[in-house]
Amino acid sequence: MKTITTFLSLCAALAAFSANAEVKLEDNAKILGKWVVTAEALALDREKKPLHVTWEFQKDGTLVTTGEDARSGIGAMNIPIKYSVADGVIKKQTMPGREKYEDCAVVEMEGNEMILKCKFLYFFMTRK
Repeated sequence: MKTITTFLSLCAALAAFSANAEVKLEDNAKILGKWVVTAEALALDREKKPLHVTWEFQKDGTLVTTGEDARSGIGAMNIPIKYSVADGVIKKQTMPGREKYEDCAVVEMEGNEMILKCKFLYFFMTRK
């Protein structure tokens, strides 16, 4: 009986680990280019809020965010921030001009789809 309980506990731990497995990046090669951020969510299993934003990861370590705020009437805005890949994750500036960075881990990458987990949000992206 103890063996069965131990086995089931081990299986549950492995299932939990594989559900949260991340894609470890060696460099920026897999993420270079334009990505459409289609939605954001507080957790993978929570409601997704639709977005209309584009992130372009450039070779020089610049991440250009392009978005449009329909309420302001300004039109599309391009916001460049710095990023790098280290320790298997994307380290990106939290705001332009500030040297404060947040880690964003690639939770899933399959074909042209990617899910990033940053400090507070998950971003659901499609390569453009």
